[in-house]
This record gives sequence, C-alpha cells and structure tokens, in this order.
Amino acid sequence: MPALHNAAAVVTGSGRGLGAALAIALAEAGCRPILCGRDPTGLERTAATILDRSGVESTIIALDLADAGSVSAAVAAIRARHESIDILINNGAMWLERGSEPHTSAEVLGVINAAVSGAYLLTQDLLPLLHRSARPDIVTIGSISGLPNAALQTAAVPFYAAKRAQDALADGLAQMLNGTPVRSLVVHPPYLDDAEPDGETWRLSSERAKGERATTRDIVEAVLFALSRPRHVSLSIVVDADNGGRFAPMISPR
Repeated sequence: MPALHNAAAVVTGSGRGLGAALAIALAEAGCRPILCGRDPTGLERTAATILDRSGVESTIIALDLADAGSVSAAVAAIRARHESIDILINNGAMWLERGSEPHTSAEVLGVINAAVSGAYLLTQDLLPLLHRSARPDIVTIGSISGLPNAALQTAAVPFYAAKRAQDALADGLAQMLNGTPVRSLVVHPPYLDDAEPDGETWRLSSERAKGERATTRDIVEAVLFALSRPRHVSLSIVVDADNGGRFAPMISPR
C-alpha cells in the first residue's frame, strides 16, 4: 500500500485485540508503528509479532489514557523520538458492561476519561507533529454504541455515553481541521469476535455468512481502506452485522 509506506503510526491500546491487529496490519502495509498502551507485556508481544512478520522495529510508549499525567509523559516520549507522525489511531478505550450492581467512581471516570478526555488531550498535543506530515490522518475507533438511537445492549451507560462523545470528538476534529491537510476519519465497529492476523478466525472471516458476528479483521480492513483513500476524501464508516450490530435483539444484562 504505497500511500502508507514509511508512515509513522501511533496506535493506542495496541497491546491486545483490535489495537494489536491494527498495528500488525499497518506494519505489513509499510508503516513504522508506535505502540501505546497500559500493558507493557502486551506491547512487547505486539512488537515481537511485528518484528517477526514484517522485520519492522516498533517504538513502545507507556500510556494510560485515563491519566492526564500519563498522556503528557507519552506525548513527551513520542516527541523525543519522532519529529513528525503521519497517523494517529485513537483505539484505546475501556469496556464497561451493564450489571445489577452500581459502578464504582473509578470505573465510571476511567471509561469516560480514556475514551474522551485522554483521547482528546493526546490528539491535541500530537497535532503539531501531525501538521509536519505530508499525509496526516487521525482515525477514531468509535462504536455502534456512539451512533444516534443505538441500542444499549450489554454496554453500561458510561461506556455508551463515552462512545457517543467519541463520535462528537471525531466530528468536531473534522470541523476544526477543515482547510488543513489533516483528515479526521472514524470507524464504528459492532460487537466483535477477536481475530489474530493469520489465525484461523482471521483467515475464515471473509467467508462468514450474513447473520454471523463481525471480527477485528473487518475493522482493520475498514481502517486501511479509509487511510488509503485519496487525500480529498474523508470517510466515516459504520461496520455493521446482524449479530451484535445496530439492529441486533436487545440483550438483557446479567
């Protein structure tokens, strides 16, 4: 994918799941990944996979999006290593499920701060590095929970609200950056089955029938598609599925 060759790509939440799959796929597309997240063991595992599959050395940056101090430290570490960045993928978030017990203040603040405050502060502080790029992109990984009139399903209200705010964040950035070279792209996944690149679920994902759940591969491919569009095109993509999608039957909380 020539458009992504040698692009420096920051991926938050890249120690596992979708974030790891995105970082691996971006490296295979020619990017230089900057892996950010809370789990050093997970980040090291992703970096080792990228090195083994692509021969690419990744930068690892500790980042807890729910902690403003951690965000500032991560930005300083990125600036110390990179004069510019080309792609920022705001994937890091904290899941919170509905339940019969009240949520703790730490759970509520953690979910909202990670998805909204932390993501915004990281983006704001990395914008000067993005403006030095010839092809700067911000990608927000939202959720069908962030769409108007979305069903709550198994999500807790704080997660539901945080994802609605993330959609507003992506839209606000698009308006703020109108007339600049920086694009604000957003992809809204449904509930997903985890798929590791080249694992069996990954390989068979394209053969799933209508009615089956989406996988992380579907989101990775949507992100790569959005990033590879000509510079005059910005995309907002809803990845939907009958099972776990916008119109899935309401799931009762446990």
